[in-house]
Order: sequence, then C-alpha cells, then structure tokens
Amino acid sequence: MKKILLTGGGTAGHVTPNIALLPALQNAGYEIEYMGSYDGIEQKLISDFDIPYTGVATGKFRRYLDIKNLTDPFRVIKGYGEAKKHIEFSKPDVVFSKGGFVSVPIVRAAASLGIPCIIHESDMTPGLANKICLPVADKLCCNFPETMNYVPEGKAVLTGSPVREELLHGDRETGLKLCGFDGNKPIIMVIGGSLGATSVNIAVRKALKQLLIDFDVCHICGRDKIDNLYLNTPGYIQFEYVKSELKDLFAAADVVISRAGANAICELLALKKPNILVPLPSKSSRGDQILNAKSFEAQGFSIVIDDDDVLPNLIIDRVHELYFNRSRYIERMSKSEQIDAIPRILELINESVKGR
Repeated sequence: MKKILLTGGGTAGHVTPNIALLPALQNAGYEIEYMGSYDGIEQKLISDFDIPYTGVATGKFRRYLDIKNLTDPFRVIKGYGEAKKHIEFSKPDVVFSKGGFVSVPIVRAAASLGIPCIIHESDMTPGLANKICLPVADKLCCNFPETMNYVPEGKAVLTGSPVREELLHGDRETGLKLCGFDGNKPIIMVIGGSLGATSVNIAVRKALKQLLIDFDVCHICGRDKIDNLYLNTPGYIQFEYVKSELKDLFAAADVVISRAGANAICELLALKKPNILVPLPSKSSRGDQILNAKSFEAQGFSIVIDDDDVLPNLIIDRVHELYFNRSRYIERMSKSEQIDAIPRILELINESVKGR
C-alpha cells in the first residue's frame, strides 16, 4: 500500500485542507498518517478521523523581537531529529504539507531522506515557513496565478485549495428552515470567521433596515458577537458559529459578504457564490487577505471593500450591485482553473510516488 505523510498546523487553516483531501487519498489506496506538534490544534482536529498522529517539537518563526526567538531554533532542530527518526521508521512514499511553522522540520527531514515533498501555499505570497521548505519541495501548489511570480519557474502549480466535499452538497430547504426564512426573498450570508468581523458586523446591522426591504440576512457573527437588540427582527437571523449546518446555509445563500482568508474565499469560489470581500487590514495581519481579495477582484470573482470603508451605505450599494450582476460573477467563477483542487493535487501526489 502507498503511504502518505500529511503535515501542517498552527491554525485551523493549515489543517482543514488536509482534512478535505482525506477521502480522495483513502479512495486512491493511500495509508495516511499525520505529523504535527505535540499539542497544537492539528492534533485536536485530526483526532476525529482515526488517523495515526505523531507529534514532534516545533518552534515558531517570528518577524518581531521575542525572547523565544533565542530558544525556538533549538526546538526546530530537536523536531527535525524526531521527524527524521520517525520517517526513517515509517517510510512514507510522499509528504504533503499544508504549511505553518510546524511543517518546517518535518518537510526538511523528509527531503533529507529522499522522500518527495509537495507543499501548498494558500495565500498569494509564500509565508515564511513555506519559503524555508520551498528549496527542498518538489512542487508548490497555489491558489492564485500571481503566486507563480514568487517561486522558481516550473515549481509552482495552480491547483486551488482543497474544499471539504460536504460543503458542495448542502440543501437549500434545510438552510431556509435553519434560518426561519420562507425563501421569497434572496438571502445575504454574512460570515467573518469564528471570531467574527467587528467592522462588518457593525456596518451590516446599521444597514439592516434598508437591506431587509429586498433581502433576508443570515449573519454568522462570531462567538459572543450576537446583538440582542436584533434578536426578533423579521428576516434577520444571527448565529455565533456553525459547523455541520454551514453547507446548508451556503446552499440557501444567494450572495455572501466575507473576510478574505484563503480557505474562505476558495470555498466561495468552489460553491460559485457571488461575494463581497472585506479583507483584514494590514495593521492586523501581514496583508495577505488584501492581496487575496485583490486577486479575486481582478479575476472577476468578487467585489472588494476595504475595511476602513465598510460603511452602511456602501454595503447597501454593493450588495445590490452584486445581486443584480450575480450571473456574471457565477460565469467567471465557473471558468476558473482553481475550483478542482483535489484531483489536481492527487495527480501531483501520484506522480511523485511513481517518480521515486
């Protein structure tokens, strides 16, 4: 049996695409194991899937001054040794890494043993961990055509990001029931991640009176972000956070307002949902969401509103613009080469195994 070692972690965004790959890998006959940190989120998320998990020591790569910058390199060296010892014993045929600092010692150790490594970059520009792994990787899978300009020629492959199969099979009627909507109006879904998006939440609620004339609004506002003033507003429903229900809420939605995290926008693309993106500002991140959003805007997939400009009147205008031109956005997304990620990535994995 072919064996694959998956890695990636530090945040859920570095794990969920690996989870999305699991059914295809299993159907292709791969024995799967996962390697990450001793106690990171990746261990918690993978524990639901009955996959062998191995932890190694890891260190974080920081761009800012921190006393841990002095000690973490030794943790990475220790993790490299631990990973190499386990990989020598386990003998995987290929490694697939979704990135994050936990992947660095694992990818470098596997490559030192001659095992082919495929890495995936969600954002337009490679993060620091993937930059360190890139020299020893066989291929880098990416979400954006612009990423090709940041890596050596011939190494990057435009695949898009793996999306959980379940999201593609939501039921609109179930979604309507979850919201308590009758389906007579088009539905706006507002989603800002598990922590919500405060600026978007405020603007949408201030715009509600006007929006509810033409739309119903499903608002996934983030933990502890429900506003009790709007609990009984007809046509408006708030959720702190959803899990299995998300597929049905997506199926019910006609347009979506979202942050511009790489996994989130790839899900919108796979579902062909016309969308407004409000990227996290550069003061709150390394600016990757802004680049992600601008790429989707340039490809004709999205309307973008800067976080500083997300005001009620602009939300109202852009939602109406998006809805009345929705067929144009759906058509452009349907032609994208980034919407069939799983078979593309599986093909690269198979080629790497055959080429050993």
